[in-house]
Amino acid sequence: MKNHLKRIASPRTWLINRKSNIFITRPRPGAHSFQHGISLGVVLRDMLHVASTMGEAKKILNTKNILVDSSRTRDHRRIVGLFDVISLPDIEEQYRMILDTKGRLDVIEVNAAESTRKLCKIIGKTIVKKGKVQFNLHDGKNIVSDKEARIGDSFVVTLPGKEIESVLTLNSGAAVFLVYGKHSGDVGVFKEFKGNDALYTKDKMDVETSKKYLFVVGSRGKPLITIRKE
Repeated sequence: MKNHLKRIASPRTWLINRKSNIFITRPRPGAHSFQHGISLGVVLRDMLHVASTMGEAKKILNTKNILVDSSRTRDHRRIVGLFDVISLPDIEEQYRMILDTKGRLDVIEVNAAESTRKLCKIIGKTIVKKGKVQFNLHDGKNIVSDKEARIGDSFVVTLPGKEIESVLTLNSGAAVFLVYGKHSGDVGVFKEFKGNDALYTKDKMDVETSKKYLFVVGSRGKPLITIRKE
């Protein structure tokens, strides 16, 4: 597989300058899709602006303590995706990968306390040994737990481990984030299901979308984490 792709052919969700250079670093296949993930080197250079070239980004990764979800990585092609936490301990800065109001990948700075928690959507469930349940999460993690949760709910996971702090249930009043479709990037309050679709409220207006586009980010209409730039 090629290490680069043409900027002009990159996913629309990548918040990059498509005319500055012909090519951009292709992320290594991993936990996220290309639609919801971008290479760490590009994040450091084009989004956080801590490097001016990819060579500088590689040097930073090899000599500095750069963390993704509290684990050090040196791979500039490591794919970083939705709700991943990028930490730069040397300058005491932490960022979360989000979608902006136009559905494009962006980073938002968060405080140290918030950087130790991550929201993970449950996308599958499997019965494993001794009848326990393995939950398959949107970022590629698999967690075995006796927590009561359904596909479509979200776990609040502590970092760097995979301990489940709590469950955010997709029920009436839940704060939801739209991660696909024409409303991608919206934040609203879940109202009800309508078959395979769902209704959520935004700015006192009901909006209908596919229920698989919803990501639970809080309860009682309030997001648990910061997902918007001030």
